[in-house]
Amino acid sequence: MAETITPSGHRDTFCADHLPPRELQPVCEWGGIPELEYPARLNCAAELLDRAVHGGSGERPAIRFPGGEWSYRELNEKANQVAHVLVHELGVVSGNRVLLHGPNNAMLAACWFGVLKAGGVVVCTMAMLRARELQYIAQKARVTLAITDARFAEECEAAFGSIGDGTEQATARIIRYGGDGDTDLTARMRVSPATFSTCDTAAEDTAIIAFTSGTTGQGKGTMHSHRDILAITDCFPRYVLRPSSDDLFCGSPPLAFTYALGGLLLFPIRFGACALLLEQPTPPNLIKAIQEFRPTICFTAPTAYRAMGGMLADHDVSSLRKCVSAGETLPLSVFEAWRDATGLRIIDGIGATEMLHIFISAADDDIRPGSTGRVVPGYRARIADANGNDVPDGTIGRLAVRGPTGCRYLDSDDRQREYVQHGWNFTGDSYKRDADGYFWYQARTDDIIISSGYNIAGPEVENVLLEHPAVLECAVVGVPDVDRGQLVKAFVVLRDGSAASDAMVKELQEFVKARIAPYKYPRAVEIVAQLPRTVTGKLQRFRLRESAL
Repeated sequence: MAETITPSGHRDTFCADHLPPRELQPVCEWGGIPELEYPARLNCAAELLDRAVHGGSGERPAIRFPGGEWSYRELNEKANQVAHVLVHELGVVSGNRVLLHGPNNAMLAACWFGVLKAGGVVVCTMAMLRARELQYIAQKARVTLAITDARFAEECEAAFGSIGDGTEQATARIIRYGGDGDTDLTARMRVSPATFSTCDTAAEDTAIIAFTSGTTGQGKGTMHSHRDILAITDCFPRYVLRPSSDDLFCGSPPLAFTYALGGLLLFPIRFGACALLLEQPTPPNLIKAIQEFRPTICFTAPTAYRAMGGMLADHDVSSLRKCVSAGETLPLSVFEAWRDATGLRIIDGIGATEMLHIFISAADDDIRPGSTGRVVPGYRARIADANGNDVPDGTIGRLAVRGPTGCRYLDSDDRQREYVQHGWNFTGDSYKRDADGYFWYQARTDDIIISSGYNIAGPEVENVLLEHPAVLECAVVGVPDVDRGQLVKAFVVLRDGSAASDAMVKELQEFVKARIAPYKYPRAVEIVAQLPRTVTGKLQRFRLRESAL
């Protein structure tokens, strides 16, 4: 792994020193599509921003937000000013990790690009994280500098008052933006040059450390290079989404979530389009913004499409031409309801923080409802058995992926060995592939329920329950049972107007029995007020299993 070097000659080799052993790293394949042939030295921030400005897009809108917009030139200049402050005032050297903390807004985007221009490594965190969570991330990534939105500085200050650098306690520096005073980053930027000589980085230098959202426990740091950042912009969006420079992207996930990093920042910038960034993109706020700003492409999660589906009668979303779903499996009922109401076929996709973005998907006439899609150009995928051998089409097995991106956990441990086997990334998902190359999601590998010898996929039962008019949300897991090994248990959130009762439980069980094989029905049903989710909205089934012990 190459190391970046600043003009001063100083470098921070932490990332290079904490990559997994070479034998545990995935095989990254760069062939297949010409766009992936990058030079050995590149800085993805310069490739994305400087190239756009120099290519004539400087005055085109890059980011819109309630109350204004920034052009490509303005975004680039502000990123340059951030980089200038980092290097010439704060002493950031190549390879230093810089934590970013705040909601989706233009300044967070400028800081993201600015850190990379300075040669730093971005560790982006969601505004809703609390001090304990921030401290964990900072300690894992050995962060000693944080840039935070002034409105969310309190949690950063609580987390960064004193963090361990691995050998001794060190006081972390915190710089705010959007506040008052001469030390505020915004004030420093005003007197900084709008030009900056971008750090000369190697394509394989680490650009970001993205932490998983913790659906199976504590989040893990995943390391991605400048090459990786560009690769995700040249695979899924170029060959599946196919945006144009006239598109306006919108969505709900925070930029710390790699699904959003691509869909709400990198993809629009790569294609000369524009990103609409909303600080509080709840479904009611998102659908209101769609009506007001008229975006054409939306990135959000199945739960948001389901929620917005109930608001369509009062909002105009006719500007949308493409809708993308990822983060969780897309229930067929949600796909059909959105299609019937809007005429739009949601583009489903599977990605992972470990893989950085979507690697299986389909769009437009290639969509087969219920299927995740086919392999995105630039990647390969197969279905394997427990020993890693290929299984015949139509057989359920483990999804294995290989391509230009792959899993490299920070401070590799046994989890790296589990995720990467013989150069392939095993995502932890159970799938089957049909003869036409379409992949059909079954469940997370750990979520296959084995009850009385039957293999039962929890999401299949969930999809049926979601068809019941009283069900708002649900999750199905296996819980220990003396007689059956595991029992199928459903946790159900009811819609307003529906009451929990023994009769409702019986009705839901009979509803499932009438629609799929009776052995799959939930023998236990618990009505709950809400389901446990991560800060990115992903369901935490492991908490449901724990609650049943």
